[in-house]
Amino acid sequence: MKPLSKPPLEAARAVRVVLTDIDDSVTTEGVLTAKAYGALEEPHRAGFIVIPVNGRPAGRCDHIARTWPVDAVVGESGALYFRYERERKTMHQRFWASPEELKQNRIRLDAVEKEVLSAVPGCALASNQPYRLAELAIDFREDVPALAEAEVDRIVSIFEKAGARAKVSSIHVNGWFGEYDKLSMAKTLLADVFGIGWNEAKNAVIYAGDSPNDEPMFAAFPYSVGVANIRAFAHRLTHKPTYITKGHSGNGFAELADLLLRGRSKEIV
Repeated sequence: MKPLSKPPLEAARAVRVVLTDIDDSVTTEGVLTAKAYGALEEPHRAGFIVIPVNGRPAGRCDHIARTWPVDAVVGESGALYFRYERERKTMHQRFWASPEELKQNRIRLDAVEKEVLSAVPGCALASNQPYRLAELAIDFREDVPALAEAEVDRIVSIFEKAGARAKVSSIHVNGWFGEYDKLSMAKTLLADVFGIGWNEAKNAVIYAGDSPNDEPMFAAFPYSVGVANIRAFAHRLTHKPTYITKGHSGNGFAELADLLLRGRSKEIV
């Protein structure tokens, strides 16, 4: 992982889309600071397409799409995207699965939930689970004392044994049934809404993240950035981000925003 510095600044002039994880990538210890909010708002005002791509529930994604300075949001690890047209006051929603598939997948996830909570003492349902439509989120360190890495791996194995996909974030194990992830829905959104095909996206997009569930994005985009706290998960990553910030969490994301804005104004220091 290279330091986020002058070399990517020159490349940043070609970037017009900012995709980013939220938890511990934009937020810091669960808090959206003024500095981090500004790091979303300023690129958005400057004309960048700004899209959070995260594992948070549909209920929160509705809020983000409506109230944050973003162009759309991908949620539940790629299960959906929401886009709010402020002029028309219209919310556009797209789900990877059909309503019937969502219903059947929920029955299967309920069974996984029972097994995980019984087999792994100390874990818990994510507090926002009631607002999720397509996945199951198991908390291993957000609102519970942090579990050992072996216990986190045990949660993942239970999901996989049931035929589900599972990804580890900085706070949750997110699991679901379906052949999608953050990357597949991000590609769908870029093509559907912004007319950006995959060949163009590889040079037009920069992605920021902090944990193993960002790995498909790190692998896909040449311009990928890990905030400094990614180092805690580096041993779990086959595909690491190309660049790494000096700052942790929201401060690291603010470094990236500053670089992009300087690149847009052609100020190379």
